Amino acid sequence: MLEQITGISRIEGVIRPPGDKSISHRAVILNSIAQGTANVENFSPGADCTSTIECLQSLGVQIQRDATNFGSLMIQGANFDLKEPNTILDAGNSGTTMRLLSGILAGQPFLSILNGDQSLRNRPMGRIVEPLNLMGARIRGRNDDTLAPLVFKGGQLKGIKYTLPVASAQLKSCLLLAGLSATGPTELIEPDQSRDHTERMLASMGASLAINGNVLTLTGGSLNARDVRIPADISSAAFWIVAGVAHPNSRLRIESVGVNPTRTGILETLSMMGGNITLENHRSEGGEQVADILVESSRLHSTTIEGSIIPRLIDEIPVLAVAACFAKGTTIIRDAQELRVKESDRIQSIVDELNRMGGHLEATPDGLIIQGPVSLTGQACHSYGDHRIAMAIAIAGLIAKGETTIDQSECASISYPGFWKELAELDNNGGTTDGT
Repeated sequence: MLEQITGISRIEGVIRPPGDKSISHRAVILNSIAQGTANVENFSPGADCTSTIECLQSLGVQIQRDATNFGSLMIQGANFDLKEPNTILDAGNSGTTMRLLSGILAGQPFLSILNGDQSLRNRPMGRIVEPLNLMGARIRGRNDDTLAPLVFKGGQLKGIKYTLPVASAQLKSCLLLAGLSATGPTELIEPDQSRDHTERMLASMGASLAINGNVLTLTGGSLNARDVRIPADISSAAFWIVAGVAHPNSRLRIESVGVNPTRTGILETLSMMGGNITLENHRSEGGEQVADILVESSRLHSTTIEGSIIPRLIDEIPVLAVAACFAKGTTIIRDAQELRVKESDRIQSIVDELNRMGGHLEATPDGLIIQGPVSLTGQACHSYGDHRIAMAIAIAGLIAKGETTIDQSECASISYPGFWKELAELDNNGGTTDGT
């Protein structure tokens, strides 16, 4: 599908992004292996989270999705009593689905095969296979066990002490899930803190989890199902936040957004760049911090983004690059080599497309160098089938002169099915849009 975006003179409105994708994955996975029944509200409508539901259903978990309210789920926990699937489990495009479910399948006493689309089959899985095999799992895959499809042959797991080679919430969560069915404690050491939704939810469900700085120690045991209301996704909100601060005539209110401290790197960075961002109506929902975010036109200036903040904004870097195009000076992004192995090579993808529109960006092995400010002009752009690249280019098109077209725009449904509708409703008169 080809999407057309025309630059507009004013951006004004109220936006309610969909439920947080990361929390949605964890809410349905953890409640599926818990004991008891849980209701989950504001579940992400994206295709990635649907892949997780369908894989769990193939493993015998009873999950009902309300036909009239797609964001409402009822889950009957299986208490780790999963069933051998009679088909290959399909994670679709979702790395979270594949990596988190691997932690569960590694300790199950049956054969299972976990596969995904062409993009996912080329993403690195050796980083989870190696420590899971150290725990006693028996896993095989393509390319010397580093690529999907992954074959799980069952295994009696034992806890290990393991230092994560990268700050990765997916790797950490995979090993914590494996640790739930392991004998003895599982101790994980993170090089830097990554998003902590798994730890928060495990603690709320009764897991024996101790956290001392960047060291996590989990002792296996059962979980108690827990009702969850999922806040709006800050990674989805990030597109509107950048639109608000980068457009010269804007005022946006983004409601009920999760502002977990391990996810707010985007807010801190844009504020450091001079972004006019205000958080209002702070509250706590289901163990997660939530707030409304007010953003207005800003005079942005360059900055350097590197080190420990990178894991806290890794998904938002493509749209941060858009903001940097409108910032005065040279913005440098380092330590983001993980972007090279996402749905696309996000470093090269965003450089190529923003340069096509008139940007001055240079790719480095682990990041970007961006000169600003520039005036962007609409062009025929490529999404590379990557949802975050497609939406980042759309925000650039909203501010650029003329018309921007984006191919394979349907990929936005991976995380944000309502994105194009909401973008269209942000006309010169403003409006209210609802991502649910």
